[in-house]
Amino acid sequence: MIIRLVAETAAGLALLSGTAAHAEPVKGAPELTHNELYQAAKLPKVACKLNKGTSSASTRKYITKLVGCLNTAWKPAIKDFVPVKVTFKESGDKQSCSTGLDVSGSFSEICATTIRVRLTNDWIKAKNDLTVFTSIVRTWSGVVTGQTGIGEAWWALENGASESVMNEQNRRFYLQTDCFGGVSAKALGRVVKDWKPVIKIPDFWKNRFQGKTANRLYWFEKGYKAGKPGACNTWTAGSSKVA
Repeated sequence: MIIRLVAETAAGLALLSGTAAHAEPVKGAPELTHNELYQAAKLPKVACKLNKGTSSASTRKYITKLVGCLNTAWKPAIKDFVPVKVTFKESGDKQSCSTGLDVSGSFSEICATTIRVRLTNDWIKAKNDLTVFTSIVRTWSGVVTGQTGIGEAWWALENGASESVMNEQNRRFYLQTDCFGGVSAKALGRVVKDWKPVIKIPDFWKNRFQGKTANRLYWFEKGYKAGKPGACNTWTAGSSKVA
């Protein structure tokens, strides 16, 4: 049996059992294919002037402000939205709450209903903010899936399906989070002309379900161009777009 990955999928996500459709694209899972989120308007533009600097204090300030801007941007799109706070781990605390693994460098993840960040010199001393911005926005996509029921519905898909079906379901999930990242970047006024450097930034855990490079680029760009969550319905896309 293949099990679902532990990931940044939910704010207070519960593991539920459920019946999954065996067809591709996914059918019989309205929280995925017809989620209310997809009807939301284009996210409002949020003035979010960010200056990371190269000190611990300035990088913490940067991350805190970025999360605040994301709260503002996504609040109109998510019903009963609960603002998310960010907390910082002690530098000696390397353990990821979602995987149980120790991580040597900086990383962010959702722990319960909070974004938790371990901050070390790799982010602090970086002369540009590409990695930290990408990592925080990637984690934020888990807030979106958590507060809209998408993460919960994904977990509830039956684990007993064939390996190929389950692998595709997982790719649909992670490609959707890429697309939400594009939506977030657009709302915050981030100018992105090339997504290739973005997709080269790895997760802090090995994720083999991110999909082909061409499809990751497709979903990032689709979310960015549209600026609204409805562009990110990977659950009804043809299999070639989620390979």
